[in-house]
Amino acid sequence: MAAEIGGGPPGAEFAGIKALVTGGASGIGLATARLLAARGAGVACLDLGEPPAPLYGVIADVTDDAAVRAGVARATDHLGGLDVLVNNAGVGAQGTVEDNDDDEWRRVFDVNVFGMVRVARAALPYLRRSRHAAIVNTCSIAATAGLPGRALYSATKGAVLSLTLAMAADHMADGIRVNCVNPGTADTPWVGRLLADAPDPVAERAALEARQPMGRLVTADEVAAAIAYLAGPPAAATTGTALTVDGGMQGLRPRPTPPPRPPT
Repeated sequence: MAAEIGGGPPGAEFAGIKALVTGGASGIGLATARLLAARGAGVACLDLGEPPAPLYGVIADVTDDAAVRAGVARATDHLGGLDVLVNNAGVGAQGTVEDNDDDEWRRVFDVNVFGMVRVARAALPYLRRSRHAAIVNTCSIAATAGLPGRALYSATKGAVLSLTLAMAADHMADGIRVNCVNPGTADTPWVGRLLADAPDPVAERAALEARQPMGRLVTADEVAAAIAYLAGPPAAATTGTALTVDGGMQGLRPRPTPPPRPPT
């Protein structure tokens, strides 16, 4: 089923493929759902709220196992099967290890890690019946780079990275590929709220942009494109991989641009 990237008519790459996107009502999830649909996939979104029309939505909380199982079953019934799971639902968190109590640690792990486990567990019986099965987990550059004030969030995303590798090994025999995408700081609604709450939103945004070598935030559409690649037929030989979309933050250490010389 492998194909050249960009080959074939527009919308043909995902023709006949059914995809479920969690957290699909906004941000990276919505961008991914729209991109997969534009490329020919049947798409359902599982989220706490409805996605914009015409996307099909299923309301479910990923911290509720019964709701997840019912939601995945409903989405699969609507789609007529399941080939791709985009495990994207998640929440942000700020602070050092001292700044959040046990209840907050449990809450964020319950969404960001256990939520992925619940959805994958519910989806696996359907994915095993697919001839093109793929899971893409939304991880983060926080899994591999030490970011200040992100201890809790980084811990959950480190778990997602390890979970992705273990799942890839466990389910290779089932014909299910498992990968993750590691975005840098992305221009999403959560980051927008973070900036709005900052004492100086303009300075905070400039600081976030400056720590990514390309000098800007990643867009939701750019992350969606990476997810679509990992989920699609062109990536048929790719499993157990973390694809970084971070403006060079993980691997590049560019020299600072020197200030302009004063005129002589």
